[in-house]
Amino acid sequence: MFMTEPNLTKRFQVRIADAIDAEDITVLINSAFRPAEGFFVEGDRIKVTEVIDYLSTGKFLLTEEDNTLVGCVYIEPRGERAYLGLLSVDPSCQQSGAGSLLMDAAERHCSSLACRFMDIKMVNLRKDLTGFYQKRGYVETGTSQFPAHIATKEPCYFIDMSKPLGTATPEEWDVHSPGHMKP
Repeated sequence: MFMTEPNLTKRFQVRIADAIDAEDITVLINSAFRPAEGFFVEGDRIKVTEVIDYLSTGKFLLTEEDNTLVGCVYIEPRGERAYLGLLSVDPSCQQSGAGSLLMDAAERHCSSLACRFMDIKMVNLRKDLTGFYQKRGYVETGTSQFPAHIATKEPCYFIDMSKPLGTATPEEWDVHSPGHMKP
């Protein structure tokens, strides 16, 4: 179990999900993404079978308040890098600090596994997220395709972002292009 940050307005606990949590995770992700992505995504963002598949390759960290699921994030260690995605907070709990708490827990967890960098993908149409991730130290590193199996109402793509974790050294960052990793 992860500890909570003392300055949050609500008390949250963070834990690693079990397979039994898959349905609740699915409901949470869809309820969080629907209002944020409804203008460009058709239907639900994820299915229970996909959550179960994610659980076979990585982990979901869950944030709970009074034993009620209010947030989740997917993390997948990939050698010295880790991927973070599907950050979701129940719409009634957004702006409570739950998303930042999950990000902190995910970064600490991956750093403890000797991951040196955290990678994320942000949909280009979600302009509201840029500042959130930049304040957390993420910088743009390129672009990639939005999943073809997700029907969209308008064209979109991912903005790839990365951040060094506590184990990365300054020498691994290109001093001529701040924020971009050396190849």
